[in-house]
Amino acid sequence: MTTNPQTFTIGEESFLLAGRPFRILAGALHYFRVHPDHWRDRIRKARLLGLNTIETYVAWNAHEPYRGEWDASGGLDLGRFLDIVAEEGMYAIVRPGPYICAEWHGGGLPSWLTSIPGIGLRRSEPQYLAILTEYLRRVYDIVAPRQIDRGGNVILVQIENEYGAYGDDKEYLAELVRVTREGGITVPLTTVDQPEPQMLRDGSLPGLHLTGSFGSRATERLATLREHQPTGPLMCSEFWDGWFDWWGTKHHTTSAAESARELDALLAAGASVNLYMFHGGTNFGLSNGANDKGRYLPIVTSYDYDAPLSESGEPTEKFWAFRDVIAKYADVPGTVPGAGASDAIGSGTEAHAEGAASGVLAARAPAPAFDVALTPAGSWIGRSAAGTFPQPPTFDELGVPGGVLVYTTELPAGAAGILTVAEIRDQAWVSVDGMPVGTISRTRSERSIRIPAGRRLTILVEEQGRTNYGPRIGEAKGLIGPALLDGAELSGWDVEVIAERDLVARASVPGPVETALIAPVWTGEFDLAEAADLFLDAAGARKGFAFVNGFFLGRYWRNGPQRTLYVPAPVTRAGRNTVTLLELEHLDAPALTFAPHPVLGPTDE
Repeated sequence: MTTNPQTFTIGEESFLLAGRPFRILAGALHYFRVHPDHWRDRIRKARLLGLNTIETYVAWNAHEPYRGEWDASGGLDLGRFLDIVAEEGMYAIVRPGPYICAEWHGGGLPSWLTSIPGIGLRRSEPQYLAILTEYLRRVYDIVAPRQIDRGGNVILVQIENEYGAYGDDKEYLAELVRVTREGGITVPLTTVDQPEPQMLRDGSLPGLHLTGSFGSRATERLATLREHQPTGPLMCSEFWDGWFDWWGTKHHTTSAAESARELDALLAAGASVNLYMFHGGTNFGLSNGANDKGRYLPIVTSYDYDAPLSESGEPTEKFWAFRDVIAKYADVPGTVPGAGASDAIGSGTEAHAEGAASGVLAARAPAPAFDVALTPAGSWIGRSAAGTFPQPPTFDELGVPGGVLVYTTELPAGAAGILTVAEIRDQAWVSVDGMPVGTISRTRSERSIRIPAGRRLTILVEEQGRTNYGPRIGEAKGLIGPALLDGAELSGWDVEVIAERDLVARASVPGPVETALIAPVWTGEFDLAEAADLFLDAAGARKGFAFVNGFFLGRYWRNGPQRTLYVPAPVTRAGRNTVTLLELEHLDAPALTFAPHPVLGPTDE
């Protein structure tokens, strides 16, 4: 971007860059949802769309999944990400939360934080404030040196996130501002809320610039925002151009033409914008969140979002429609007078360095489809036995963010009957003496199951995603409350922990194991001429976790809508590659295919 310090301020009508009016044309791109080797490609394509700024959240629980284990390396290297944004000639907006929502696990709040007794989440409670201060200082150590007034490219930092939909603790917001300023942040500070009067009142403070989040009725919603932000530039800092998916529903899409019309209305009004999302990316591993507004709905692995740039980095119909709109209000790289945007820069999926400089997207042929034969590689084994407990402990009591817990207890001699639990969070597979009995599902509001007589009861519980929005943020996960057999409490539980890092370790070194639990491990090999983007089609499997060369792609589930899992080219290699499934339900070898294109399920249109 520049090594010369510049000013970025808020004027009476506009953002001012070095004293001159500046319209922010931003796109959301979460570094933690994109393989780091793809950061530059995705950022470059944002510039080719006509954007001048990249916006990102910071996911606290990605950087610190266990307290004190801070990681800002590799795919979590926020500093390197911001530097690449600058190298590609773009500005940056940083939204560190600490709460981010984002359909991300727990809304970004670490489970070790939310499980602290008496913690006052998202309010001016001393214990919470002290801990989040440590987090924000770490983030600002990265962001502060990269601000525009220090020769960097960061122009805005956001305080909290849609706070008006959650609370109205002004002391809490003031403390966040204090910590932010003391952390060396000197650029303007913003808030974001849906353009509802109560939310806008509750979610901000004097001195913070209010922005809105919406995806339709732009003229009306900008007018509401103006009532609460009388001066300065109007900005939709989350222009919802698509939507997310949850398991068991259709793939959500929005009309490219309608979204382009709303974007046009927004820009015609002189507003700045941040496309949410420009490029959604992927909820790799166990990072997906969940929504619960009366029914628990876990988010799928893909975060494609029906965005202008697809999950695998391909320009979509929405990319071209938005580019035509943006070209009416700003200079767009590669535009040819008299030609449509798509004619001007071609089409395809990969921005090669030599073409991107002149505003060209070069076409790339998709990888061919092929099948992979899977063979058994033993059964699951956890990191270690957590111990024996009188009542089943939760993930949170064991200090585990997510994954799988295996609970085992001895049954009374000859006992059979109805097994009942207070609640399962989120799905359980029940077996007696190693024989599967059935499942208990939170999404189906189940709490009981009939079991046969036997000696040993095993309940495998999968945490399917921590709630990212609303009052259930921070709820405990696992087998909740006592387990009863025909009303009599079962006690003396042996518990085995299989956290995310244990899943990765197990998938990286498949082979026979001594401790057989419930779920089998399947592995197969395939050859590639060169590293390539792939789409693993797990429609022949049922439910579980998938890995390629030890990289945790995420969850698959036969109830859809998502059928394929995106495999980024950087995790593959020329020659022999390995795919591993940790399958929760399939007793026979699953059928596995690599498809040439993603299949995210039937759409809602």
